[in-house]
Amino acid sequence: MFWTIIVLIVGIALFLFGGMFVKHDGKKPTTASIIVKKLIKLIAIFLIAGCVCRLYTPIYLTHTNPMILQEMVTAMQEQQNAEKNKAIRSYVRSNMGEMIADAPVWGPEDAKKTIFLWSDYSCPYCRRVHAELARVMESRDDVRVVLKNFSIHGDLSDAPAKAVIAAKLQSNEKAAALDRKLMEKEYYTQDDMKDRSKLGEKVQKNVLALATEVGLDAEQLERDMRGPVVARELKNVRDLAQQFEISGTPYLIIGEKAFPGAIPYDQIIEALDK
Repeated sequence: MFWTIIVLIVGIALFLFGGMFVKHDGKKPTTASIIVKKLIKLIAIFLIAGCVCRLYTPIYLTHTNPMILQEMVTAMQEQQNAEKNKAIRSYVRSNMGEMIADAPVWGPEDAKKTIFLWSDYSCPYCRRVHAELARVMESRDDVRVVLKNFSIHGDLSDAPAKAVIAAKLQSNEKAAALDRKLMEKEYYTQDDMKDRSKLGEKVQKNVLALATEVGLDAEQLERDMRGPVVARELKNVRDLAQQFEISGTPYLIIGEKAFPGAIPYDQIIEALDK
């Protein structure tokens, strides 16, 4: 701002007095001196106009028409989202098999429509979107949900994420049942939180108890939670999260478009029908 004002003063001075510095012989100005004076005035006008624009632009954006800033931000976000969705679309088309291979699948495996869901069982917003997806599954028989269990809250997330992935090795139906149970019930208490050093053990014990309730072999499940399939799927979830720039949950890819956050039933249906 300081240098803009200085340049503006220089421009005004050139416009008013610049011609005084042009010397010419005799009383009558020469053609060359006239041209130089006009060039000086032209340069002065450019300097003045540029400085006035630079000084007025912040006033225009913040006071006269502040909505234009919001419109610019919105346009930039839309462009970024379009580029991001293009990259996701390309990757999903080429790597869908790998994305599904070790992941629990909710619904018919041969469904025409696919929803990928990055979710964390300790996330309240994930519970909300699970409820909306349950409504979708009740009303549609052409949709499957691929659960990408994103363990981002440490001991509160690790055991449930591993358990649902491992449950797929016994059956997708039981994995889906455990997923629903974990989303509908509290799998840890405030008492469990008191001793953080044993929180992981307590959460896993609670998760295994819920697994038994839905008909899973808890001993086999516990062994599989430490196995290569679970490790491979968790790595795939993290790698894809990094590639798609997923920093939180829930996060959905419906068809070939990304939806961060807990979107409602109507928006899910609209995305499926596009």
